This record gives sequence, C-alpha cells and structure tokens, in this order.
Amino acid sequence: MADPTHASGSHAAGRDDIPTQHESTGQLVADATEQIGQLVRQEMALARAELTQSAKKAGTGAGLFGGAGLVALYGVAALVATAIISLDLVMPLWLAALVIGVVLLAVAGLLALVGKKQVSEAAPPAERTVHNVKADIDTVRGGNHP
Repeated sequence: MADPTHASGSHAAGRDDIPTQHESTGQLVADATEQIGQLVRQEMALARAELTQSAKKAGTGAGLFGGAGLVALYGVAALVATAIISLDLVMPLWLAALVIGVVLLAVAGLLALVGKKQVSEAAPPAERTVHNVKADIDTVRGGNHP
C-alpha cells in the first residue's frame, strides 16, 4: 500500500514544480512562436514552389497556343493557295490571286471596322465611371460644407 508520508512528500514536490512549470510554459510559448514562424516560412516556400510550377505550366501552355496559332496560319495559307489554284482553272493565275487578295483585304477591313466599333463602345463606360466618381466627390464635399 502507499505510504501517506510518501504521498504528501510527492504532493509537496509537485508544489515545488510550480515555478518550473511557469518556466516550462514560457519555454513552450517561445517554442510555439518559433515553430509557428518556421511553419509560416515553410508554407511560404511551398506556395512559392507551387506558383513557380504553375507559372511554368502556364508558360508551356501559352507556347503551345502560340504554336497552334502558327500552324493554323499555315493552314489558312494553304487554303488560300488552294482557292487561288482552283480559280486558276477558270481565269488566269494572276487574276485568281488578285481576286483572293481583294476578298481577304475586304474581310480584314470588315473585321477592323467591327473591332473599332467594339472598342469605341467600350470607352464610354469608363467615362461614365469617371463622371460618377466626380459626382460622388462633389456630393461628399457638398455634404461636408452645408
């Protein structure tokens, strides 16, 4: 069985540990702070590595899109050449090339006009926003100075 004097001695020893526990708590807080800082640094390093990997994949994807665009351009050029050769069956080659060139320039001009219209329609909302912000500023100033 347990000795009662030994139990009280143990209990007294537990009380002697209280200052040590306070020191241990302080040490634990210091350790936790250090570990949190280390964890944040590790998470930042992981995020940096993930962003680097993501940027590399995005760069590769952009390069592949560029390559696809270049190949598509060659495909369109081949179709243009086919159209010229086909028209050569009913007219001289130089005239066939001229007709296809004029058609392509007309399509390019049409696309430019539609694009210009879209750009000009996009500009007024920004002007309206600037006007609205100026009106808001005037309202606030008017509210502050009765």
